[in-house]
Amino acid sequence: MNENKKLVQAIINGIQEKKGKNIVVVDLNDINDTITKYLVICEGNTPTQVSAIQDSIREFARKEAGAKPVSTDGTRNCLWVAMDYVDVIAHVFVPDARDFYDIENLWEDAPLTEIPDLD
Repeated sequence: MNENKKLVQAIINGIQEKKGKNIVVVDLNDINDTITKYLVICEGNTPTQVSAIQDSIREFARKEAGAKPVSTDGTRNCLWVAMDYVDVIAHVFVPDARDFYDIENLWEDAPLTEIPDLD
């Protein structure tokens, strides 16, 4: 498994650990002029859950893929947290913010993989 796919899986594991929902992986590898290779998008029900998911992603990415984000933004209000791992960017939203920004549909020509929720 290549490093980016390993990191994507670690991020998914971190999201699922804190019961994050509606996980979508956007594969941008075949799209020209993108700033990253993958987007991993999910949601938490509340800012508190978004914060917990972000902490879990950080821990799983470090342990399973040896990766640390080069930057993290949005931790003040935790309505939308973006974690930049260069070739993979994780986005954790509350549902209203995710609906408003609708970032997965900005890349309509990119393959989307929906990850089933764990119950």
